[in-house]
Amino acid sequence: MTLTFSALRAVALLAIGAAIAGQIVTSLAFWQREGLTDTAFRLTNFFSFFTVESNAAAVVVLTMAIGATLLGRTPTWLIVLRAAVTTYMVTTGIVYNLLLRGIELPQGATLDWSNEILHVWGPLYMLVDWLFGPGRRPLEWRAIIAIVSFPLVWAVYTLVRGPLVYDSVLDGAWYPYPFLNPETSANGYLSVSFYVILIAAVIGLVGASVVRISRSRLGQGDRGDAPAERRPARAR
Repeated sequence: MTLTFSALRAVALLAIGAAIAGQIVTSLAFWQREGLTDTAFRLTNFFSFFTVESNAAAVVVLTMAIGATLLGRTPTWLIVLRAAVTTYMVTTGIVYNLLLRGIELPQGATLDWSNEILHVWGPLYMLVDWLFGPGRRPLEWRAIIAIVSFPLVWAVYTLVRGPLVYDSVLDGAWYPYPFLNPETSANGYLSVSFYVILIAAVIGLVGASVVRISRSRLGQGDRGDAPAERRPARAR
């Protein structure tokens, strides 16, 4: 089981990494064709998508999980990090497929196979990995605080940066997702606030579910790891 999941994690991180790289190459080619020379600005925008950041984090955490499994010990901080990234990936899948599928995002031309990996197969794998993969131990409920910290920072960054930058293609401010743009939302910041609260609630619920799974015997996540702790792991 341990070797099987190490192999699955390797395949998953390579697929997700290839999807990110493929979309970057596609976007770079699109910007060049369109005569857009502000590449640094557009790459910054690209890496400002919560989807891209979540998937990049998934590549990192899966790599760390493979290393921890081979060493035979998974530190508590890595379990919390894995729980957080799983939450972000599952949330990405939910939000994209409910709110954004079929809507063109401001990243340039979309690479279809990359889009599906980043928004469907990557999130699904991270959920399966959390349910059945080795290296999972019980987390305390306060781990949710660590899980929701990054999305809050990202939301503040996005809403502060948006009106401060100018996109010549859009002829206005740049936001990664249309529901975060007060200039195009039906009720301005009121609509934006609604979606921010809604997504925060989804992240909180998914995060709570992830922690709850860690505290259950579902999937027997301790199997194949170092001896499990008897008490819930503390989120340090």
